[in-house]
Amino acid sequence: MEMYIENLPSYRLAYVRQVGPYGPANAQAMNTLKQWADKKHLLNESATLLGIPQDDPASTPPEKCRYDACIVIAEFERLEDDSIEFGELSGGDYLICKVKHTAEDIQQAWNVIIPHLQTSGYRMDNKPVIERYRWELLHEHWCEICVPVRPV
Repeated sequence: MEMYIENLPSYRLAYVRQVGPYGPANAQAMNTLKQWADKKHLLNESATLLGIPQDDPASTPPEKCRYDACIVIAEFERLEDDSIEFGELSGGDYLICKVKHTAEDIQQAWNVIIPHLQTSGYRMDNKPVIERYRWELLHEHWCEICVPVRPV
């Protein structure tokens, strides 16, 4: 598996939030976001979509788990719309892991990521993990797991 450290910039985001157990409803939130972004002509070769689980399901009741389906937007874009939320994601160092976008491959990736972090000189930072979907990877059914890190 390809893994490397990347310093992500801060992003301005448009997003749809799903509250409830992680699973199929997350995909529905992403589909809702994609439909909105397509109408706004944002779904193109330069688009970056992000899936951001905001809560740890091991310590948060399933009905309170929050998942944000996001698209990165330019700072100057004026897209106000009552059906969508807007916010920012602060940048920083992330361990990037390119994986096939299947539940099995993502689970297998976590089995490699955690031991890798223990020997890499980094540890997880206290920010959400991000699933990044860049246009060139999306059509090949790949995604990038972006794990926030800081030096030990």
